Amino acid sequence: MFKSLGQRPVTGIGEDPRVVELRTAVSRLRRELAAHPAEFPDRGIAEDELAALAAMIGYGTPETPRLRRSLLLIAAAIGSVSALSRGLSEVRAAVDLFGETPRG
Repeated sequence: MFKSLGQRPVTGIGEDPRVVELRTAVSRLRRELAAHPAEFPDRGIAEDELAALAAMIGYGTPETPRLRRSLLLIAAAIGSVSALSRGLSEVRAAVDLFGETPRG
C-alpha cells in the first residue's frame, strides 16, 4: 500500500482529542464568519474571541472557565445570525467536551 505525500494523522502523539475537536470547530466557524457577507454590530467581538480561542488551543489544553467565557461572548455576538448557528453549535459541543465549570 502506498502513502500519499503530505498526509499526516489528525491527532499528534499525546494530543488531547478534545483540543483537536475544538481546534476543528473554531477553525470552521472562523472560515464561515469570514465568508459571511453581511456585517453585523458585534462581528468584531466574535472574530476577536475566535482568534483568542485559536490562540489558547495552540498552547495545549485551555482552561474551561476561559473557554466558556469566550463561548458566551461569541454566542452573544453572532447568536442572531442563523447562517452561523451550525458552526456555533459545533464550537459549543467542543467546549462541552471539557466538562462543566464548578459553580460556587
